[in-house]
Amino acid sequence: MSRIVVPPPSYVPPHGLLAGRSVLITAAAGAGIGFSTAKRCLEEGARGLVLSDMHPRRTAEAAQALAKEFPQAVIHGQVCNVTQEAEVQALVDMAEDRLGGVDVLINNAGLGGSQRIVDMSDEEWLRVLDVTLNGTFRMTRAMLRKMQPRGRGAIVNNASVLGWRAQTEQAHYAAAKAGVMALTRCAALEAAEFGVRINAVSPSIVFHDHLRKSAPEELLTQLASREAFGRGAEAWEIANVMVFLASDYASYLVGEVISASSQRA
Repeated sequence: MSRIVVPPPSYVPPHGLLAGRSVLITAAAGAGIGFSTAKRCLEEGARGLVLSDMHPRRTAEAAQALAKEFPQAVIHGQVCNVTQEAEVQALVDMAEDRLGGVDVLINNAGLGGSQRIVDMSDEEWLRVLDVTLNGTFRMTRAMLRKMQPRGRGAIVNNASVLGWRAQTEQAHYAAAKAGVMALTRCAALEAAEFGVRINAVSPSIVFHDHLRKSAPEELLTQLASREAFGRGAEAWEIANVMVFLASDYASYLVGEVISASSQRA
């Protein structure tokens, strides 16, 4: 018996959740969660945005597209490899300067791949962990050094249901995302002492161009069929959760990992 597919709702209109805030987002060029979140932040009234990515052309194009659509906001793009501490520091310093202080950091950078453990090299394992987990740590550390003295700020991390759910050929990615969840919980307790909130969203399958290029369509269809709505999420549906966590509506959430999926095994 085939599962009924419930289509996504209409695009949710903005409610000014981030009015007057400034936002820094990693891995925000292209067509995935990062870019959708950048756009959603601006729709929700963010006064300024810095987006970063590893790809110079895509970063510039994404910043230009958003600046054209939201001329009232201060928008900048900067290339950043989150595995490099010097580039992380340069990104945070630039964002602080251009935005007059960063109110919200969204850690979206991550790297996946498919490989069975017996065939996985040390390089493959370490590369995924360095981008996905260590990159989130580096960005969080650099941003907390700015936010904590101000006594305010919000950090939202992008985790994954694979931090909970088992899947073959995903040991490196799942381990990294489980690490992001643990980092979120521990860092949140430390940051809360200074009035800074840290939480995470845990998406399941999210359809966008990059995913379709990196995984077989048959596998994507199979994974989507396991979800409660019988479909994968739209990128903007995950962006909505990130914006919520960044906003004052989540003022009493500390170290939470919100599942944006059905959690079906």
